[in-house]
Amino acid sequence: MPMFPLGTALLPGGVLPLHVFEPRYRQMVQDILGDDVDAPEFGVVMIERGRDVGGDDTRTLVGTVARVVDMRALSDGRYTLVAVGAERLRVNAWLPDDPYPVADIDLWPDEDRGIIDVDEGARTIERLHQRVRELNDQVRALGEMTPPPDTEIADDPHLALYHLGSLAPFGPADRQRMLEAPTLHARLAVFTSALEDAAAVVRFRSA
Repeated sequence: MPMFPLGTALLPGGVLPLHVFEPRYRQMVQDILGDDVDAPEFGVVMIERGRDVGGDDTRTLVGTVARVVDMRALSDGRYTLVAVGAERLRVNAWLPDDPYPVADIDLWPDEDRGIIDVDEGARTIERLHQRVRELNDQVRALGEMTPPPDTEIADDPHLALYHLGSLAPFGPADRQRMLEAPTLHARLAVFTSALEDAAAVVRFRSA
C-alpha cells in the first residue's frame, strides 16, 4: 500500500486535510487516482522521530487506511485533498521507496469485536462523550478552537471511541497509543487515562 508518514496519528473516522507538495507524494496521488480498480486510498502512520518532509524518519508500525473523499489539483502540480480514516493497519515490512513510501500491510480489526455488550458499550460511550464535551467547553473558554459540541459519533462503540479520540484535546502520542491498543477494553483504558491527563492540564491552565 502507498504510505504517507505524518507527524500526527490518524484515527479511524478522523478527517485528514492534506496539502500535497513534495514531488514523490504528488506522484503517489496521481497513482492512486489512476487506479481504476481500487478506491483512492493510502496508509497513514505517525513519524516517531525525524521529519515528514524529505524522508529520513522513524515510523510507527501501526496506522490507518486513509480514504480520499475530496481532491483538488492545483495549477502548479500541487494537490489539496481530504481523506477519512478507515480501517486500522499494521505494517509487516517497509518496501523500497519508489519514489514514495510503500509497505506490506495487514488490516487489523479489534481482537474483541463481536463480544462487547452493546447496551453497556453505549452507556460507557455516552458518559465519555459528555466528559469530552465538558472538557472542550473549558478549552474554548481558554480561547482555543475545538470541534463543534454537536459533532455526531458512531453508534458502534469501537468506532465511537475512535471518534471521541479525535474530538478530545489529545496530542498525537495519546492518539497513537489508542491506535495501538489491541482491543476496545484496552483502548478504553488508554482513552480514560489520556482524558484525565488532559483535564489536569486544563485545570492548571484555568487556575
